[in-house]
Amino acid sequence: MGTFVKEIEEELIQKLIPFWENLRDEEYGGFYGYMGYDLKVQKDYEKGCILNSRILWFFANAYMTLGEEKLKEDADHAYAFLKEKCLDKEYGGMFWSVTYDGKPSDTTKHTYNQAFAIYALSSYYDATGNKEALEIARGLQKVIEDRCTDEYGYLEAFNRKFEPEENDKLSENGIIAEKTMNTLLHVFEAYTELYRVTKDPFTGDRLRFMMDLFADKIYNKELGRQEVFFDRTWNSLIDLYSYGHDIETSWLMDRGLEVLDDEKYTGKITPITTEIAENIYHRAFVDHSLMNECENGVNDTRRIWWVQAETVIGFLNRYQKDPEKKEYLQAAEDEWNYIKTYMLDPRDGSEWFWYVKEDHTPGDGPIVEPWKCPYHNGRMCMEVIRRMKNAE
Repeated sequence: MGTFVKEIEEELIQKLIPFWENLRDEEYGGFYGYMGYDLKVQKDYEKGCILNSRILWFFANAYMTLGEEKLKEDADHAYAFLKEKCLDKEYGGMFWSVTYDGKPSDTTKHTYNQAFAIYALSSYYDATGNKEALEIARGLQKVIEDRCTDEYGYLEAFNRKFEPEENDKLSENGIIAEKTMNTLLHVFEAYTELYRVTKDPFTGDRLRFMMDLFADKIYNKELGRQEVFFDRTWNSLIDLYSYGHDIETSWLMDRGLEVLDDEKYTGKITPITTEIAENIYHRAFVDHSLMNECENGVNDTRRIWWVQAETVIGFLNRYQKDPEKKEYLQAAEDEWNYIKTYMLDPRDGSEWFWYVKEDHTPGDGPIVEPWKCPYHNGRMCMEVIRRMKNAE
């Protein structure tokens, strides 16, 4: 137990934090947006606003976890870029990306993107007491609620003026979905953090609304899994089992229950999150690591960096719900051993590989790009510290 926590704390302090600090762009603000597999930083690559939000979240939470003033400065740096460059001052909301020097690049407005800014800003407010950040978060929530909803839930993709667009950014596997489990999950995650720091009744009601959607529309009771891609009225579009999103959902929903503290919803949702985690353990946890997904009965056996990170938290969360189920603690520790053996890039100046093949050799995906960030692996480290070290 002690070694598990100690090694993960060292990963955060000695590897992840220095790596991302080294990507600070002191000339144009924010953080550099791309590092290839060859470890070369492309300084003129566009800066994804989701990436910047996730970096802000990472440093705000690292500061709250470790208390080092330098981490607050890193969070301040990310916040300044988000506020000054990523927000659309003309039409509201967050851009999808900006150029390396902070000009609008992809002006798509996506609900997913607004949610991650809320998530980051809420944490940053908690870390620093910056009320301006909280007001920006509330403003983005108003954007989502006023511009990005219909009678069935959350819409997803819009142009700069919030006119609906095709949802190609959050659709995969050859289909275009009007609604996705992924976007709903991360709006839920963002609102959980916003509710945690405000206890705002409206936000609490929206959390309940999303939990009902999760239980009644997203979760497939017969198959014991979440569906992934939907039409506007929540009809599933594809036979896809996203192992990574299921294990992530299992603990993020439980976190929402903890923060909301509503006995009715705890009773409704907890059996589902428990079943999701157990099904993942029995169906997809192979070779001490989690496969990516299963489409039409065919497994994608790659081990994706973020899926492995979420697996550690998900199994640790399942163990903590019932400490007699020691197999889940063992699974979390086994997953960490897999990560440190195969997923951590041993080269100086790197971080985690994008993915590892079934034969344990790394794929050649970039080390940093608009989706490859310190949010999943950094959060894994901080969740283990919060749950295990602070409980000792």
